[in-house]
Amino acid sequence: MNTPPKPSLKERQFALRESAILDAVDALLSGKGFDLMTMDEVAQAVGISKASLYKHFDSKELLAAATMSRLLDRTLNKVAECTDKQRAIDKLKMLVAWSVREHLEGRMPTLPSTRSSIHEFMMRHRPYVEKLEQLTEILGGWIIAAQEAGHINPRLPGEVVLYTIYARPCDPVTDFLKMGGAFTDEEIIDAIVTTCFNGLQPG
Repeated sequence: MNTPPKPSLKERQFALRESAILDAVDALLSGKGFDLMTMDEVAQAVGISKASLYKHFDSKELLAAATMSRLLDRTLNKVAECTDKQRAIDKLKMLVAWSVREHLEGRMPTLPSTRSSIHEFMMRHRPYVEKLEQLTEILGGWIIAAQEAGHINPRLPGEVVLYTIYARPCDPVTDFLKMGGAFTDEEIIDAIVTTCFNGLQPG
């Protein structure tokens, strides 16, 4: 069995810089979204020249696609931590809590709106679409199981539940509660999870 060659120092440095670029884009997309983000801002946030940035990503669209694909990788890794012993509703609540926490910590780029100029590009970007389809299939199974167990209203179409879950980390309520300063991050996460799955009715 042949051992793959170790990456060179130059390759490791390139990968580290690319990771730093995507970290910066996570924060910028979380804070202002794709349309308002500029390549100049990304380069400045990383501390590199715009020419160096273009060596990694030759367009803003590819940069956003890489960031969103990495987000889906992180999400799929989180999903993979779940076990068959966990109830479907608990898995869904865990994922919403995790995604809201990622948003509060500046690691959750805003998902592409159907009105955004990036949406059409993302829907043609196969790595992103394939990972999104994989995640959607898993969550769809959890939603069906939770409905069959009586934990989610079975009259709600699965798509309604799915998109409600996908939208939670982008919910401006999270930012308003954070800016108000009256609640801790964990209290905000608990509030978002509770209203997502239980609504505003008393438990």
